[in-house]
Amino acid sequence: MPKIIARTGDDAVAEAMRQINPDVVAAYPITPQTEIVQFFSDFVANGKVKTELLCPESEHSAMSACIGASAAGGRVMTATSSQGLAYMWELVYIAASYRLPIVMPVVNRALSGPINIHCDHSDSMGARDSGWVQIFSENIQEAYDNTIQAVRIAEHANLLLPVIVTLDGFIISHAMEQFEILDDDTVQKFVGEYKPEYSLLDAKHPITYGPLQLFDYYMEQKKQQHEVIKSASSVVLQIASEFEKISKRKYELFEEYRMDDADIGIVVLGSASGTAKTVADKLREQGLRAGVLKIRLFRPFPAAELANSLSHLKALAVLDRSDTFGGLGGPVFEEVCASLYNYQFPDGHKIPAVNYIYGLGGRDVTLDHIEKVYRDLEGISRTGKINNLIQYLGVRE
Repeated sequence: MPKIIARTGDDAVAEAMRQINPDVVAAYPITPQTEIVQFFSDFVANGKVKTELLCPESEHSAMSACIGASAAGGRVMTATSSQGLAYMWELVYIAASYRLPIVMPVVNRALSGPINIHCDHSDSMGARDSGWVQIFSENIQEAYDNTIQAVRIAEHANLLLPVIVTLDGFIISHAMEQFEILDDDTVQKFVGEYKPEYSLLDAKHPITYGPLQLFDYYMEQKKQQHEVIKSASSVVLQIASEFEKISKRKYELFEEYRMDDADIGIVVLGSASGTAKTVADKLREQGLRAGVLKIRLFRPFPAAELANSLSHLKALAVLDRSDTFGGLGGPVFEEVCASLYNYQFPDGHKIPAVNYIYGLGGRDVTLDHIEKVYRDLEGISRTGKINNLIQYLGVRE
């Protein structure tokens, strides 16, 4: 039977990994991911898993080992943060192009420089175009649940793609919350046994990974890669439906909070979603119809579904915990605007949309910050005028 326990986010993810019992985990510790590997190494040392734990000299080597182990037919996991993900850069792209179902919790942390060990989303956003499925978590329960679902998503026969599961550094990874943990047998039955179709170790059926592809085949391979990740949304929903049966917790591509009759809304992902919901509740009591859309699946981006959900709003704000220097706003803002641009509004209207960059390097986002965003949206919905398209929320002037 499921039970309620109190753990930190890193501990909860490590517990999920223990229940999954992967064949190989190759990981290098980096703050604030370190405790995931630390807790999991205890499980290995105490014989609670049968996993082969590899402790290489770097994150580049860790992902290299994961690629080799996955190509050989193993169920493979790793974990990283910030500079660790950046150091894997070359191999992250290779893992996706080889269609290897590696699962990697990423504990979100700012990229240097300056050196900073606290949360923002610049690390996982840097990998947004690498070909990995990306799932964001609001809290410890979601980090635990998403990690378990990620194994089934990655290994689905119609997908076979690596998956990143994010949790905000320190805010989730080192905070302690109560969450519901499933029993071990239930998780084992849910993830099942991984039976790869191909293996480098199968001498009777030799295969090749990583051949040279020049202009004669490279584009065809990339188009195939593009097509397969587009199909991930349906796989994510299928696995979520199966997970709901064992957990009674419902997951979709995104969560709509008080959006049905909202006039103004915020799009956000990660731990700040809870803050936005609290403020929306407060403003509702004052008669302001505020809503929140929390993105869960960031890659592939659920463009059509998201645009349909937002289509009735009078004004919209997109919150980004990372920036695109020299771009047209934060990465989530760019995706949302592109989604709305291609949406066919029945009356041809356009939703005024603004971008707020927040929380860089771990800067707190407060209830007052979020209320300011809603008050700005209230003014935009009334006048139709946008004075500042992109703002930095909570920055000292």
